[in-house]
Amino acid sequence: MLEFENSVYETGKNLIAGIDEAGRGPLAGPVCAAAVIFPKGLVIEEINDSKKLTEKKREKLFDVIIEKAVAYSIEFCYPDEIDEINIRQATHKAMEKAVNGLKIKPEHILIDGNDNIPFDFPYTYIVKGDAKSQSIAAASILAKVSRDRLMVELDEKYPQYGFAKHKGYGTKAHMEAIQQYGVSEVHRKSFMTDKVLGKV
Repeated sequence: MLEFENSVYETGKNLIAGIDEAGRGPLAGPVCAAAVIFPKGLVIEEINDSKKLTEKKREKLFDVIIEKAVAYSIEFCYPDEIDEINIRQATHKAMEKAVNGLKIKPEHILIDGNDNIPFDFPYTYIVKGDAKSQSIAAASILAKVSRDRLMVELDEKYPQYGFAKHKGYGTKAHMEAIQQYGVSEVHRKSFMTDKVLGKV
């Protein structure tokens, strides 16, 4: 999980930020991005792609990551922005906000994915990076936990949709709730296809 970090360290750079997002695919709620800089040489054995961890393990690691990080930042891009600029651009915007929110500026950033949208820092995109880089995996955990917590909060405001359970993803129960109760202000209007709305 440190292969990519070590290759950057070998160039003489020590401040490496891993970046990842959560919530690119849901029908409701924001997309969340996080950036994490760890001390050189730090290994946290339990860190892995957030999707491979239980919710309980993610919550535990969330606190460990924040404690051990040299710097971290968590940012959101909300449904109105997603609808305005599209999810790809909104995801990149959240990632940029996360990088710029770091209290220490990175010398290189490692980003999950293959979008190849440029950043203002030296950067490397890594396909499935959350399973290959400890820094990216840590960012994926911060983003996933932060977004899930927000969706639980939204569930209290909009209990009819079941956000606490499915976190805004397009489950059968969620789509049935949209068909019954309509589209809320926290839904992504641009994601409302005929299938979601029950018109097919």
